[in-house]
Amino acid sequence: MRINLPNPQYLIDNAGEKTFVVLRIKEYEELIEDLHDLAIIAERRDDKRFSLEDFEKGLKSDGLL
Repeated sequence: MRINLPNPQYLIDNAGEKTFVVLRIKEYEELIEDLHDLAIIAERRDDKRFSLEDFEKGLKSDGLL
């Protein structure tokens, strides 16, 4: 599996310290999407878990499978 890491550029101040990061829009949007996914995972951490078999039974009883 290959992971595409952002390729940032930095803007520096007069002292040579990095003060801003410049990313391609696509890279920025991917990072925002990843953060959103992680927030959802964190929110659902305590949700009830059930087996795949129970999930399939529920879909079948609802007529969705």
